[in-house]
Amino acid sequence: MGLHDECGVVGIFGCENAASLTYFALVSLQHRGQESAGIAVSDGEKILLHKDMGLVGDIFAQDHFEQLQGNISVGHVRYATAGGRTIDNAQPFLNTFKLGSIALAHNGQLVNYEPLREMLEDSGYTFSSTSDTEVILKLIARTYKKGLEKSLFNTLQLIKGSYALCIITENSLIGVRDPNGIRPLCLGKVGDGYILASESCAIDAVNGEFIRDVEPGETVIITKDGLESYKNDEKMQKQTCVFEYVYFARPDSVIDGISVQEVRYKMGSVLAKESAVDADVVIGVPDSGIGAAIGYSKQTGIPYVTGIVKNKYIGRTFIAPTQKERENMVFVKLNAIRSDLNGKRVVVIDDSIVRGTTSRRLVQILRRAGAKEVHFRVSSPPVKFPCHLGIDTPSKGELISSEHDVSEICKEIGADSLAFISLEGMIKALRECNFHSDGFCKGCFTGEYPVG
Repeated sequence: MGLHDECGVVGIFGCENAASLTYFALVSLQHRGQESAGIAVSDGEKILLHKDMGLVGDIFAQDHFEQLQGNISVGHVRYATAGGRTIDNAQPFLNTFKLGSIALAHNGQLVNYEPLREMLEDSGYTFSSTSDTEVILKLIARTYKKGLEKSLFNTLQLIKGSYALCIITENSLIGVRDPNGIRPLCLGKVGDGYILASESCAIDAVNGEFIRDVEPGETVIITKDGLESYKNDEKMQKQTCVFEYVYFARPDSVIDGISVQEVRYKMGSVLAKESAVDADVVIGVPDSGIGAAIGYSKQTGIPYVTGIVKNKYIGRTFIAPTQKERENMVFVKLNAIRSDLNGKRVVVIDDSIVRGTTSRRLVQILRRAGAKEVHFRVSSPPVKFPCHLGIDTPSKGELISSEHDVSEICKEIGADSLAFISLEGMIKALRECNFHSDGFCKGCFTGEYPVG
């Protein structure tokens, strides 16, 4: 626990109730961002937009859908990585100019955001936000008179980093995935129309049919004439963010041919082979630690029990006013089931250790519930480097694994033992789920990033 979710994007084409479908798809992606949400809709002549701070269900009411009429839409849920937590940075972004309108939603982060923004400002462009997404929108608008395809091509030649884009004009839906495929994006059918989404669970949420993942470096353009696909000529190795499988994605999603739940089972199994321990029960930290805990339990034969309950109605811990209060929010967010743990030797499986503060509080919760021993196991390797490709991680100095070895971290969190899955073991688990899987971005573990 401790890494913050990314963002989620949705695009709908050719459905009369595009806004409401986008709403339901965004609800299914709420785990990817809880700070703000928005939907933009085209009726063929103009694009209307509603966005605000908060959860999807709190932002949209019936009267909003009465106004958001049209059969093309784009939606977004946000957690801030580039730009502050303000309404100005909420997405989608909408740009209206004499040639038409563009609304854009972005999951990812540009590594060359600052020089691109400076270039645009020097050319006379003004900005209403501090978001890198607005830079992408301005770049497209800058050469839009040359046509949509040309302006997209020119923009994609300039931007560097991680990105999954959903874009609408008055009469089209566009999906773009970065050349390394760092951020996920998939394509489906819904009714007689199409859907683009960050995860396949969003397609399921609107009773759609999954078609395929958008490929790294691919641009998909959907109009009344059908679907066209364009590939980036630049040959780059696929580098899907490995934390999509460890933590970010919902367990019912499939990303690049790999079932998220299946790979979490596999990671737990590998973790058990690498670092088994004598114990009475295995528990998983909700929600993303549960799959690995089940896999660990099956491999070792140690019974799996619930052990921990998560309060799903608690607000995000960063809103607490002081560090001490933020840390103590863990006691509100998680609680132990004493009957599962009292007098037991417990193996607890979590997806990651970032700062170590949550892990320390968790060990305290388990001991308070009567756990005789607490053995901490982690289904990802030590996080040693901050991410600049769309994940909100602390600075290197705040990452406990960057400054301490495993024995020191074990002592710091108060566990009886601690072990992380090896990098090789994690990759093995991924490839066992899909023998055709390519590379994965492992920068937060190795310090080696696919981009800049």
